[in-house]
Amino acid sequence: VQLQASGGGLVQAGGSLRLSCAASGRTFSVYNMGWFRQAPGKEREFVAAISSSGGRTYYADSLKGRFTISRDNAKNTVYLQMNSLEPEDTAVYYCAARLIGTSTISALYDYWGQGTLVTVSS
Repeated sequence: VQLQASGGGLVQAGGSLRLSCAASGRTFSVYNMGWFRQAPGKEREFVAAISSSGGRTYYADSLKGRFTISRDNAKNTVYLQMNSLEPEDTAVYYCAARLIGTSTISALYDYWGQGTLVTVSS
């Protein structure tokens, strides 16, 4: 499966963005999806994950209540709605896919998008 992330940009603190990750290739609905981010000089970290059906979601504890992951299998797309953004959310955001179960561990994902940059100004 090929993944294409989009929707990043520059936003002021307190603002919102919605990231999209469009998939092509094999049937999207069989994949469990995740969002990760990597800030400058830091390791990649887990943001959110969603099961293949969309019935189960998981979030990094620090982001619960501000970020929401969702998917539309008819559109082969997974989304990340980000609200109340903070300068600390500035990072490149990546979407990823794996077949067997959801995970918070980036190394367990099989496919990755190219990343989309989110910059939050104070």
